[in-house]
Amino acid sequence: MKVLIIEDEAPAFRRLQKVLEEVQPGIEIVEVLDSVEESIKWFNNHNAPDLVFMDIQLSDGLSFQIFENIKITRPVIFTTAFDEYMLKAFKVNSIDYLLKPIKKEDLAQSIQKFHEMKSAFSDRELPDLNELISKIKVDDRKYKARFLAKQGEKLVSVEASNIAYFQTRHGVVHLVTLQDKKYLMDKNLDELGLQLDPDKFFRANRQYLINFSAIKTVHKYHKGKLLVELLMSSDESLTVSSEKAGIFREWLGE
Repeated sequence: MKVLIIEDEAPAFRRLQKVLEEVQPGIEIVEVLDSVEESIKWFNNHNAPDLVFMDIQLSDGLSFQIFENIKITRPVIFTTAFDEYMLKAFKVNSIDYLLKPIKKEDLAQSIQKFHEMKSAFSDRELPDLNELISKIKVDDRKYKARFLAKQGEKLVSVEASNIAYFQTRHGVVHLVTLQDKKYLMDKNLDELGLQLDPDKFFRANRQYLINFSAIKTVHKYHKGKLLVELLMSSDESLTVSSEKAGIFREWLGE
């Protein structure tokens, strides 16, 4: 099986390569690319591999830009450290979506899914990806309606709709309500992000997971960043990076 990897972080590539070789002996990595521009050039000059592993945040932008410039007719497994791109990934060529650091069992399941879908067709070569994707059923996810937080020795149940944002600082995660009440959480932002409706909550950066209802205004900032002003107080500026600014504006409804 021939695989193309699009990844701009060397440690992430080395880990993916190691785990791939463990779960799929004999796999051939035909190339490793690290940018949107390089990937577009490669696809225009080479035969498509059997499977593509694609990081979402690359050195020169989001990998979704690749699909805007060329047609990819092979299955893609997206890899990323954040989960807010999940819905957008399944709107393009994705057959799976793996969160970093990639676990061996998760990768093995993704490879198994690829083989099962390939064997569902009589021809040795995979058909056009649109036909393949039409056979995928993505289960409806159930998002949490309330969260259990701590306030001193007390446990407090907070409705998801009443959460303004989650903030992590020095390894401690706080839940802040729309009334500006603050509670402690036992889960990290990655875990919380998977339990929240992505139409309502957005991972603005490594420190903040914010509710759409808590946003007061958004301002343009230097070097393509966005500055987000919330309805309630915050002890530090909340910015969205230039790499995520586009998808954030799209999430806002642009």
